[in-house]
Amino acid sequence: MDAFKDYLLQNWILLLVLGAFVVILFITSFSSRRTMIRLLLLLLSIFALSIVVFSEFYIQPVQENSTARLVLMFIRYSATPFILALLIVVLVKHQKLFVFIPAFILLIIDFVSIFTGIVFGLDAENSLVRGPLGFLPYAVAGLYMVLLIYLLIKRSNKRAIEIVPIVFLAVALSSGLIFPFVFGAAFSQIFCTIIAVSLFIYYVFTVLELAKKDSLTGLLNRQAYFVETRRSYKDITAIVSLDMNGLKRINDTEGHPAGDEALVTLALCFARACKARQSAYRMGGDEFVIVCRKTPQEEVIKLIERIEKYVSETKYTCSIGYSYHDEGTIKLEDLLKESDEKMYADKAEFYNKNK
Repeated sequence: MDAFKDYLLQNWILLLVLGAFVVILFITSFSSRRTMIRLLLLLLSIFALSIVVFSEFYIQPVQENSTARLVLMFIRYSATPFILALLIVVLVKHQKLFVFIPAFILLIIDFVSIFTGIVFGLDAENSLVRGPLGFLPYAVAGLYMVLLIYLLIKRSNKRAIEIVPIVFLAVALSSGLIFPFVFGAAFSQIFCTIIAVSLFIYYVFTVLELAKKDSLTGLLNRQAYFVETRRSYKDITAIVSLDMNGLKRINDTEGHPAGDEALVTLALCFARACKARQSAYRMGGDEFVIVCRKTPQEEVIKLIERIEKYVSETKYTCSIGYSYHDEGTIKLEDLLKESDEKMYADKAEFYNKNK
C-alpha cells in the first residue's frame, strides 16, 4: 500500500495528463483507427514505463534485489528508444516500421548487459555502474529524437504555428536526454511525465490547426488558402499549380483507398519540396497550389525541380504550371489563372503522349 501511495504521489501529474489525453482522443476522434490505436499504445507504453522506473528506484536501497533491479534497468533503457520510435510512427505519416530496428538492436545489447555489464551494472552498494557502452542508450534515444524533429519539420507547412510546437517537443525531449547528467538519476523519475506533457501539448496544437488543414494529406486546405492569401497578397510573387495525372483511373481500377494513397504520397512530395515562405495547399480533389511569398523566380524554378525530382521517385505523376510577378501589382486571381493555364497545357501534353 505504501508503494502504491508513493507511486501516485510521484506520478499523479502524469496520470492526469494521460487521462486527459485519452478523453481528448475520443472527443476529437479525427484520426484514422490505426492512428488511434497507435496513440493509445503509446500512452499505455508511457504508463507502463512509469511503473518500471518507479519500481527500479523503489527497490534500489535493497541489495538483495540486485537481479530484479538489473532487469528493470534493462526494461527502462530498452523501452525509451521503443517509445521514441513509436512516437515517430504516430506523428509522422507513412513512416515505415523499419524505424524500430535500432531499438531492437539496443534491446539485444541491453539484455546481454544483464549478464556482462557491457552497458550497465551494479556495484556492491547496488548503485549504477556504466559499462563500455554505457552511453549507447542515450545515443540511440538521441538519434530517434533528431530523426523525429527532422521529419516533423520536413513534412510541415513551415509555418510558425506548426514550428513552435515542434520546437517545444524538441526542447522537452532533449531535456530528457541531457538533464539526467545534470541532476542525476532522480531526473529519470519524471522522464515519462515530460514525454506525456510534451506530446499532449503537441497534440493540442494539432487539433487547433485542424480548421486550416486538409484531413487527408495534412496540407493547408482551400479555406486557409483564401484567408491567408487575402492577408498577405502583396507579398505573393508566384503561384505554382499542380494536378495529379490519372487519379480517376486509379479510383476506377484500384478503388478510392488507392486514390487516397496516391494523393497523400504526392502531398508529401510537395511538402518536402517547399522551403521558407512557400506554402502548399490542397484546393480539392487532385488539385494543389503552392504559394510563394517574396521568392525570387530562380527559387521558384528550383522548387519545381525539387517537386519533379521527388514525384519521379514515386509511381505517380503530376502536371505543373507556374506564374511569377515580382512587383505586387497583378491580382492574385490573374496569377492563379495564368499558372492554371500552364498546368492544363502540361496535362494535355501528358495525356497526348500517353494515349
